[in-house]
Amino acid sequence: MSQPILWTHAFIDRPLELFSRSCEFWSTVTDTHLSELRGEQEEFVTLLPEGADACLKVQGVVAGKAGAHLDFAVADVPTFVASALRLGAGLVTEHARWAVLRSPAGQLFCVGPWEHGESVRPPVVRGTRLDQVCLDIPPSLHDAEVAFWAALLPDWESLSGSLPEFHVLKPPAGLPVRILLQRLDEERPVSAHLDLACADIGTTRAEHERLGAEFVAEGRRWTVMRDPAGGLYCLTGRDPETGGLPSRR
Repeated sequence: MSQPILWTHAFIDRPLELFSRSCEFWSTVTDTHLSELRGEQEEFVTLLPEGADACLKVQGVVAGKAGAHLDFAVADVPTFVASALRLGAGLVTEHARWAVLRSPAGQLFCVGPWEHGESVRPPVVRGTRLDQVCLDIPPSLHDAEVAFWAALLPDWESLSGSLPEFHVLKPPAGLPVRILLQRLDEERPVSAHLDLACADIGTTRAEHERLGAEFVAEGRRWTVMRDPAGGLYCLTGRDPETGGLPSRR
């Protein structure tokens, strides 16, 4: 049986040479301040909110493109890892107290101990909340990937999205990060990006552009942006409090 998720962090993965620029942008738009730097190259930092528990971290990566990944906190790491492996995950790196895994489609994620007692979500900031990691999955792997994540997170609500290519995994009340699985139109490697729920996409877009982000494209209920460190993310027309669409709270 899989261990229940007690807290979730979304990792903002950006090129190491643009790490400082990324930290400045994301700490500003989320109204957080930076923890002390960690890692051999000082490549890790946590974005700390006032009066709440952190759920966002930034990682400077030496190789690979800008992206995102999930970091799950559980009571029993070995049990969670064993469950993930039975369901088809691959073990990438195992450390004394935490592990890096790979989903069947190839998306990296981490699991570690719940040791800080996190329980309070960061608040909505100027009508927005960074609350979702979207996995962009090639069509040939999408159904199997949805099945994997739904089985790995059995206490999360598994929902069809607003469009046929979307599937949502909604966490239990109090957890700060949702998962959206998006079926791509083409066969290419799986990737991940961040989504912000926005009360007003236009207002948020203008603020982010003032801080150095760039407009990329506009969709049905979302706007694709590029942050100053080159990472794509989306501003989505969802309720920042609930994470759902206005008609599906």
